[in-house]
Amino acid sequence: MITVNNRDKLEWHDGMTIRDVLNSMKYNYSLIVVSVNGKPIHLDDYDILKIPDYADVKVIHIMHGG
Repeated sequence: MITVNNRDKLEWHDGMTIRDVLNSMKYNYSLIVVSVNGKPIHLDDYDILKIPDYADVKVIHIMHGG
């Protein structure tokens, strides 16, 4: 089980990636920042970084516009 944004629980599975979390939570924002256990994750790693069980994942939507 992982925690997303200090409130949502998501069932963990072996090989789970950041992209899996974003898809499961239906996050499709164009600008987001993600950290796992307090470590910022680069966008290039969203599809390859494996999330450990019991991880604390933060997903922050960056506002943009003009």
